Amino acid sequence: MTGHRMRRASLSALAAAGLIAAMAGCSGGPGEQAAAATQAGPGGPFRLFDTNGATVTEQTLKGKPYAMFFGFTRCPDVCPTTMSKMALLHKRLGADAEKMNIVFVSVDPEHDKKEDIASFLSMFDAPMIGLTGSQAELDKMAAAYKVYVERVPLPNGDYTIDHTARILLFDREGQFAERMDAAEPEGRAVARLKRLIHA
Repeated sequence: MTGHRMRRASLSALAAAGLIAAMAGCSGGPGEQAAAATQAGPGGPFRLFDTNGATVTEQTLKGKPYAMFFGFTRCPDVCPTTMSKMALLHKRLGADAEKMNIVFVSVDPEHDKKEDIASFLSMFDAPMIGLTGSQAELDKMAAAYKVYVERVPLPNGDYTIDHTARILLFDREGQFAERMDAAEPEGRAVARLKRLIHA
């Protein structure tokens, strides 16, 4: 088995084991709770670009329901666990899988260039849309989408990022539907996605 396949298999195992992403090190903690406590209705206009360099807006995503997650490629646990769980749920959707999109928005534009995001998403066995943009645009989007993001300096001069660990679900018109926890039982999560697809 190649290293790439082993890494993919290990990530799938993490998701299958149901690790609690919201409790892992790079989740938002108190800040995430504060963000989740804000009024409902995340969403709004944005202008980012995908891993091919193409411009993507909220209008671009219309036509299919989508699950959106904000994270960063160097995240040690929450992000790979969550995206692995989304890939697993995508498989469990069966014939409905192609009727829904999975969207990953990087909150680390300083490090995450489109090539980094493409490489990160290639670890997961499901089609995913990877997005990034300027810091100003991402800050604006995080505020509109009620996502907590905070850069945290590390003793070695590097940094990590605390961020909301919830998945945002949107209908085919781009309207916010609900939040989903990556640790939600598989059967219940699949049922929620199917309801969104067939609404």
